[in-house]
Amino acid sequence: MRCLGIDYGTKRVGLAQGDEIGVATPLPALTDADETVRWRKLGELIRLRRFTELVLGYPYNMDGTVGFKAKEVDAFAARLKAEFGLPVHLVDETLTSAEAESSIAKKNRRAVRDSGLIDSRAACLILQDYLDQKLPPAISGPQ
Repeated sequence: MRCLGIDYGTKRVGLAQGDEIGVATPLPALTDADETVRWRKLGELIRLRRFTELVLGYPYNMDGTVGFKAKEVDAFAARLKAEFGLPVHLVDETLTSAEAESSIAKKNRRAVRDSGLIDSRAACLILQDYLDQKLPPAISGPQ
């Protein structure tokens, strides 16, 4: 199992990786202005790292409903499935960007946001949530 966590955005795509060890780690975000370039780089990464599952953040509203952004993510998920033939798991991404951003000093947030670091940290949170649900808890040694 090799999972790619994705925090989809129209300007930046945050990325993280994880496997059966159960730890998600951030990867550099796709920040190219051209969507075609971002898509090509995403495909190269999926093939190069031989990911077997894609975990995509799904933007539920605070009341649990889905809005306009969720429809964009649905279309992105469908494109991922069609293009790469891999399972795409949707995971609630509510407040992941806010949580990721809170770890950055306020004075640095604008520059950091443009770099995609916050997006990849959000992807890491999304993927970690998925891994925590999918994998059994670690067995601790003798006490």
